Amino acid sequence: MTMANHPGAGRESRLLAGEGETRALAAELAGSLRVGDVILLHGDLGAGKTTFVQGLAAALGAGERIQSPTFTLVAEHAITLGRLHHMDLYRLNDPEELEGIGYEDFIDPEDGITVIEWPERAEDWLPDRYILVQFDYVDAGHRQVEIRRVGI
Repeated sequence: MTMANHPGAGRESRLLAGEGETRALAAELAGSLRVGDVILLHGDLGAGKTTFVQGLAAALGAGERIQSPTFTLVAEHAITLGRLHHMDLYRLNDPEELEGIGYEDFIDPEDGITVIEWPERAEDWLPDRYILVQFDYVDAGHRQVEIRRVGI
């Protein structure tokens, strides 16, 4: 699969075996990203979402190890495109809590890109344009990953 370097690349899917392939796919996607892009990561616990963010961040020049901000909800990292805003909404109790963390700034980032794990917890607070990365469990060593651009 080749991720196109232009908007409207559509839908692409790949069967991944292990963390290395997950990071490689993320690095491939990183090459097509632009300031202002929002990436939504959807999948069960252990599906590879944080591994994907680690690969993405490394490809975008983050010089630090990326961990999921499960308890803080948001972590920011310096990257070549400005800032990587990494959100993990797993522990979000109510979508209204997003207002208190300045969520609007993250869904339309002017200073980099935003990656949101567990976006379904935001309910109606999601942006109109985004890149959806869907992780589906196949077996212990494999995930089917689909990347779909919406409104881009």
